[in-house]
Amino acid sequence: MATYFLQVKHLLRVFLLVLLASLAACISSLPYPQDVAVPQPTPTPQMRPPKVGQEWVYQVRNIFNQEIVDTITERVVSVGNQVRIARSSAKSGELPDEIQSPWGYVLQDPHWKPPQKFDQALPVWPEQLNARWSGFYRTRYQVLGYPDATYYWGLNVNASEWGRVTVPAGSFVTLKYQNTAPFFQSYDIFRTANYREEDVWVAPEVGRWVIRRGYGRYLTAGMFWSNAYWEDYLEWELISWK
Repeated sequence: MATYFLQVKHLLRVFLLVLLASLAACISSLPYPQDVAVPQPTPTPQMRPPKVGQEWVYQVRNIFNQEIVDTITERVVSVGNQVRIARSSAKSGELPDEIQSPWGYVLQDPHWKPPQKFDQALPVWPEQLNARWSGFYRTRYQVLGYPDATYYWGLNVNASEWGRVTVPAGSFVTLKYQNTAPFFQSYDIFRTANYREEDVWVAPEVGRWVIRRGYGRYLTAGMFWSNAYWEDYLEWELISWK
């Protein structure tokens, strides 16, 4: 009888391994966006100015398995000393606002979790729309709703190329750039090291990005980067705008 149960256990293990292998073969990661390189536009494009009623709708996918995890709508609701962009999720309802002050510099950034409120506004896209441009910024941030503590934030912005990219909302000339936040301080005291990185394709005629693809990783005590925990690994793709 004991031998029988051992055989059944072995067969079950083999079945599970085969099933997992089959699932892995069926699920593939989301391919990296492809664009067609174009020369630096002349004259340099100007970013579309904000206006109440402008709207961008993004489909959000899990890069690991291509699953659609949400649809996010972002809409300009006020323009002045501050530009306020209201945001809503098809999955979760209302989301925290994005606040830029002035246009092109984010003061309250809800893109990562938790939302951040910076002591000094940071560029939303490269300050110069030039493929050779780069910059580094240091500031501190609060976790939205918890004003009693601030944390270090450092941001590298590196533009790399102009290209034409096609998404469900259309075909656009974009400037591709990369944001990296190396070794920023987390509000979570159990995290000992943190890193975030994203590639962004911004379209001046849209006034916002058409693709945004990024991830975050972090360590707790005793860990190494080879087995670091993952934050979200997502790609945002523009599906409509006005």
